[in-house]
Amino acid sequence: MADSKTKKTTKKNDKKDEKKLAWLKYSAKQLAEVEKLSDEYIDFISDCKTERECVDGIIAEAKKLGYKDLYSVKKVKAGDKLYAVNKGKALVLFVVGSEPLEKGMKILGAHIDSPRLDIKQNPLYEDTDLALMETHYYGGIKKYQWVANPMAIHGVICKKDGTTVKVVIGEDPKDPVVGISDLLIHLAQDQMDKKASKVVEGEDLNVLVGSIPLKDAEKEAVKSNVMKIIADRYKVTEEDFLSAELEVVPTGRARSYGIDASMVMGYGQDDRICAFTSAKALFNCQKIDRTAACILVDKEEIGSVGATGMTSVFFENIVAELMDKMGDYSELKVRRALQNSHMLSSDVNAAFDPNYPSVMEKKNCAYLGRGMAFSKFTGSRGKSGSNDANPEFIAKLRAALDKHNVYYQMAELGKVDQGGGGTIAYIMAKYNMEVIDSGVALHNMHAPWEVASKADIYETEKGYEAFLAEI
Repeated sequence: MADSKTKKTTKKNDKKDEKKLAWLKYSAKQLAEVEKLSDEYIDFISDCKTERECVDGIIAEAKKLGYKDLYSVKKVKAGDKLYAVNKGKALVLFVVGSEPLEKGMKILGAHIDSPRLDIKQNPLYEDTDLALMETHYYGGIKKYQWVANPMAIHGVICKKDGTTVKVVIGEDPKDPVVGISDLLIHLAQDQMDKKASKVVEGEDLNVLVGSIPLKDAEKEAVKSNVMKIIADRYKVTEEDFLSAELEVVPTGRARSYGIDASMVMGYGQDDRICAFTSAKALFNCQKIDRTAACILVDKEEIGSVGATGMTSVFFENIVAELMDKMGDYSELKVRRALQNSHMLSSDVNAAFDPNYPSVMEKKNCAYLGRGMAFSKFTGSRGKSGSNDANPEFIAKLRAALDKHNVYYQMAELGKVDQGGGGTIAYIMAKYNMEVIDSGVALHNMHAPWEVASKADIYETEKGYEAFLAEI
């Protein structure tokens, strides 16, 4: 048995840990605010399961609050609320401040792409009287997690006449769902001996979409029937898949999670949880000195590449456009605006999971319910590929968060030699601005269904507001 001194020390340490839980500081009014924000968030991630859907949903909300398309405005002045869209899959929001733009901006930046399965360009085929669609997984996933689950198809099909058709199959309760079959346990002896990375291979992630043959079809009658259903519903041909962007995602709404309903389980929380809280914080920003911006980008899960990823010069171009419409443009001033900016790279972290304690270092990891998580550095094994924020910036953030009574925690993504990850932080740091990673810690990151604490969602949104108000 432990002696009395040990018991007292343990009890003291437990009490100290309990004080870190944001739940314990909330008044009845704040608890109601936590639930209200979580309900809005649940609606958002339930309705916005692709980058395009996220952009459309956030723009719809922005327009209600008086935001205007930057390209439609001839002149810009302090107090204006603006947005700019990049190819339907990335978005920048601005609240124009009273200070000259060259003094820098306060930037919140998140990504709105999430791990998923992408339908290939020649997807539809028939095998043994079953119709299937081939996929290519997007981002880092455990492939075995994506089988034997009800799935939906979201995306767009672009036709040669220039029209774009939006596709959603499997979300309406009256809709059928699709999915990927798994091998029954009775015949899985060989499969169970494989490594987890090989239990299900990428080329085996074929989505089952039909089994009824089309009468009088000369060949591939089941495939023909599925194509006829799609053609009748969306007025497209099989050839139009060549210019389609279709994503297979878990079907169904996000839900409150836990018997106490203290958490949210939903698809795509990495990183739409930070996109939602970042946009929400900007929407709550009424008056500001330096211009505030919220960047929501695509392609982070595959390296931030492409025209809609953070490595694109879109944001740099938009800052130039904004400055030009303010009547004060020069290339040098654009460079100064970027260099003098401060940014929170809004991205998720991994929360400590008592089921898997061995991958975490307890003193330097994030925990559910303890507030927004900051990562001074990301990368992997020796900080490779990391941004590594400056301590002077971190000190300013600490002061701002404490002033606004925001709970926060400093966290690494697992043990030093265990793994790691990256965000868009290092890309923006190339402009010489101050950048640090911050966001919500998750369980089940990159799984079809991820879990977050409602308290952390609330604290993160309030933390982003504090950043915009004080930095």
